[in-house]
Amino acid sequence: MTEPDANINLNLLLEHGSASQASDLILVADSPPCLFVHGRLQPMNQKPLRGEQIHSIMMPLLSEDQKNQLLEQRDLDFSLAPSKNIRCRVNVHFQRDSLAAAFRFISPRIPELESLNLPEILHEFAHLPQGLFLVTGPAGSGKSTTLAALVQSINQNACKHIITLEDPIEYIFTNDKSIIEQREIGRDAPSFASALRHILRQKPDVIYVGEMRDQETMATALVAAETGHLVLSTLHTISATAVIDRIVDSFDGPQQQQIRIQLAHTLQGVVSQLLFQDVSGTGLLPACEILVVTPAVRRAIRDADTHLIPGMIETGARYGMQTMEQSVTDWVNQAKISKDEGRIRLADYKIVDRLNGPGTSSDEAPTRS
Repeated sequence: MTEPDANINLNLLLEHGSASQASDLILVADSPPCLFVHGRLQPMNQKPLRGEQIHSIMMPLLSEDQKNQLLEQRDLDFSLAPSKNIRCRVNVHFQRDSLAAAFRFISPRIPELESLNLPEILHEFAHLPQGLFLVTGPAGSGKSTTLAALVQSINQNACKHIITLEDPIEYIFTNDKSIIEQREIGRDAPSFASALRHILRQKPDVIYVGEMRDQETMATALVAAETGHLVLSTLHTISATAVIDRIVDSFDGPQQQQIRIQLAHTLQGVVSQLLFQDVSGTGLLPACEILVVTPAVRRAIRDADTHLIPGMIETGARYGMQTMEQSVTDWVNQAKISKDEGRIRLADYKIVDRLNGPGTSSDEAPTRS
């Protein structure tokens, strides 16, 4: 495909990114527009952007309220749909006193769970009657896509009232067997915590919280899960155990035991995701650590023995659990990702000291190419 011409036109940049199957488009002063394609940064064949060019691209997209928020907070998230086939989540921010922007491409079609190469047990999580289910991982690991597929599975198979709280709205749902309300933080509600405080009066069966960012949101989500609702949400952590510690540590000492009790009672499962380059170099595959909350796990959470949980995950295959290392090793054994990709990525996240796979000695330490 021909590169967009030298006259910077955002629609052309986005069309090129979409046609290239990019996940992200990055605009930064003194650099050409860059795409992330299958996890790799690819500068486009363009001259470096000037700060005033980015300003002229981004500012017309914003309302007066959004412009004021950007100038005050120096960061702004919003969604953009320039055409029927292109939708993006956008972050615009300041760096070195000039604007920069990151566009995350969102598929116009909500993917089926089966198409995401995720473990079968996620189907069970999608149809829990109540409790708290979390998807975790670093930014760009596919958390929002996994949860959108879970919500869509509920939508297609059950008669539920689903309310999503998102910042900004990403995937657009169409009612099937369920009724879905999508509320955007900043437009339909002032904050996640505020929306959650009032949500129980709206008679939801399923509540999707885009991200549990702060103590009040976490506390209110736990109450919603305690009162018979299924709460789905995300956190930026890289392991199931880290999720529990992150939530508990968000509260002051006197509150922590109560939070442990609530978590032990409500938490149903955690899936922690990382994305890996496939062997063809043309796609990404998810590796998952999976925690299923069994009675033994509930005791460990309640009694502050979270250090025991990694061992429970490692030996909990009969419940559908697996470690990140086990997941990556499965992909290596299937020749879907390379040993080097698995070992380097796991070493990057300090998850393991070694990855066993075909041709890999058990005492061989990770190396970087």
